[in-house]
Amino acid sequence: MKVFITGVNGYIGGTIANLLISKGYEVSGLVRRPELLSPLADMGIKAIAGNIDNAALLQSAAAGADAVIHTASHVDPYSIEVLLATLKGTGKTLIHTSGSSILGRKEYGAAAGFIYTEDYPIAPRIERIAWTGINNHVLQAARTGIRTIVIIPTMVYGVGTGLHKESIQLPLLYKVAKEKGQGIYVEKGESIWSNVHVADLAELYVKALENAPAGSAFYAENGEASFKDLAAAMSAKLGVEKTLSLSMDEAISIFGPDMSHYGLASNSRASSEKARRMLGWQPSINGIFAHIKNEIS
Repeated sequence: MKVFITGVNGYIGGTIANLLISKGYEVSGLVRRPELLSPLADMGIKAIAGNIDNAALLQSAAAGADAVIHTASHVDPYSIEVLLATLKGTGKTLIHTSGSSILGRKEYGAAAGFIYTEDYPIAPRIERIAWTGINNHVLQAARTGIRTIVIIPTMVYGVGTGLHKESIQLPLLYKVAKEKGQGIYVEKGESIWSNVHVADLAELYVKALENAPAGSAFYAENGEASFKDLAAAMSAKLGVEKTLSLSMDEAISIFGPDMSHYGLASNSRASSEKARRMLGWQPSINGIFAHIKNEIS
C-alpha cells in the first residue's frame, strides 16, 4: 500500500513513516526544505520537494497514494479542502491529526476531574473553534466516499524515530526549567494532561489505517500527569528539590497566551478505551517520568 504523509519530516509524521516502512508500506511525503530530501530518502521515504500550500502538487501526491495521513497542520482548511476534493468518491483513506488542547479551558492550573470520550460533544473555546470545525468537516466527508478518520493525540513525548526527535510541550518546559534552575509550572500547577508516547501513537495510526471504520475519531492516551508533578521530575533531573510557580502574566511573557492558558494551565484528560476496544491498540509505554529522567535534554 502507498501512503502519502504530510509533515513527513516532522516529529509525529516521521515516526509514523518509519513504522510504516518497517511494516512494508511505501511512504511518500512533501518536504519544504531541499536539504531534507536526501535524509528522507535514506529512511526509505519518497520525498517530493514542495509544500502543502501548492494545491496542484498536494493533489497530485494525494491522488497517487492509497491513503493519506495529514500531520502537517491542525488548522489549515485549504489543504484539507484539497485533500477532500482529491479523494472524494475514491474510497481511499484520509487520517487527519488534531490535538487534545481542544479540550482545554482557562483554568489557571486548577485540576478538573472530567475525562473526555469520543462520543462526548466538545464545546470549544473560541481559540479552538477552527480545530473542532475541521475535525467535524473531515468526519462528515465520510459521506462523500472517503474513509475519513481523525486522531486526537494528547501530550506526546518520547524520542521520535524520524528526522525530528523532540515534541513541543516537555522540551519547552525543560528549556525554561534549566534557565530557572528548577522545574516550573503555571499558577497552581494541579491541572492534568493525558499523555502518549510517540511510538505508541504511531502504532495507533497504523491500527487506524488498517482497521478503523469511515467517520471515526480516536483519542490517543496512555496515562496522565499534573504539571506540578512534571515540574518536580524536571527539578529532580536538575538535582534540586524545589519547584517554581509562574503567575499567568509571567508565563505569557515566556510562552505566549495560547500555550500558557491552554497548553500549560488547562486540563486535557481523555480516554483511549475506544481505540483499545475497536482497533486492538495496545500501548505499551507509560513512561513520561522516565522520559524526563533519561531522555529529555
